Amino acid sequence: MDVKVVLGERSYDVVIDGGGPAAVAPRIAALGARRAVIVTDDVVGPLWAGVVRDALVRCNVATVVVTFPHGEVNKTLATWSALVEQIVAAGVDRSTVIVAVGGGVVGDVAGFAAASVLRGLPFVQVPTTVLAMVDSSVGGKTAVNLPTGKNLVGAFYQPSLVFAGLASLATLPARELVAGLAEVVKTALIADESLLRLLERDADRLRLGDPEALAPVIARCVAIKAAIVARDERETGDRIWLNLGHTVGHGLEVAAGYGTLLHGEAVALGTLAELRWASARGWSTNADLAPRVARLVARLGLPTSVPPIDLFAVEAAMRLDKKAAGATIRVPVVISVGHMTVVPVPIDSLREMLTS
Repeated sequence: MDVKVVLGERSYDVVIDGGGPAAVAPRIAALGARRAVIVTDDVVGPLWAGVVRDALVRCNVATVVVTFPHGEVNKTLATWSALVEQIVAAGVDRSTVIVAVGGGVVGDVAGFAAASVLRGLPFVQVPTTVLAMVDSSVGGKTAVNLPTGKNLVGAFYQPSLVFAGLASLATLPARELVAGLAEVVKTALIADESLLRLLERDADRLRLGDPEALAPVIARCVAIKAAIVARDERETGDRIWLNLGHTVGHGLEVAAGYGTLLHGEAVALGTLAELRWASARGWSTNADLAPRVARLVARLGLPTSVPPIDLFAVEAAMRLDKKAAGATIRVPVVISVGHMTVVPVPIDSLREMLTS
């Protein structure tokens, strides 16, 4: 299945394929590539980078592999800087394609490097996690973290192609697979009651990574995000809806210490907190929505209660949210499933989101 992200001359396909990542090679060659640099991490690399490299070489694309340490804790300026140095040392020119093979961290760091080297190299995303397939690989957001906050340094830089080989999910650890489902729940809340019902029906199969259950869910999430990005590439309008759960979620990630909570786990907790907060203020038209989502999140194997974390540290991290505008932060709110609004929240009131 192919989904088009329509952005004029920067339009590209998101390919959802039942095979593995190596099947991306002919499509990269079809872009006119003759040289590529695969960027991966030390967990995904041994599983998939070699087979993608070999497939590219068979397609007459000369390829080298660059690897960095895995995990959110390594999504840093130092990692980005070292990666840029290695890409330049590989002797690239402006036709060299950067190929990100891995999860969201790999895609974000590799994409930021691609945006930076020689002022922009062609970039292909080959996501190998649920989270990256349904969210981070689509839309052109690239960034690294600072100790004070998530994704504070980066660039909007669209890929030339996204290739989601679903067979790669068979190698995904259970915790990582489940964490990615938080972004699926978020997407359903934003746009699609029927998707939410599908998640409720198939929660047990999704938690266990059933490919037949995952494939239509991933495809629907990609289609939803592609449509939103096509309307609002730079997050000046309704793309901000995709940050549901992330105001609190990013604060939890930072305060807990990068890697303590997986991104999806923090988003699940953030989504529940923001739903309860919105309901308590009468912004949601369905008082049963937060309990309904809590039941679904629990069935998917995601956390529903915040571990012991200093709320002052969470609040401090939330104050640096990228959605801040002056003395307020724009927070997406679910009125009802598929119906959203954005509420300007005074920065001094952020703690209420943690205690509702």
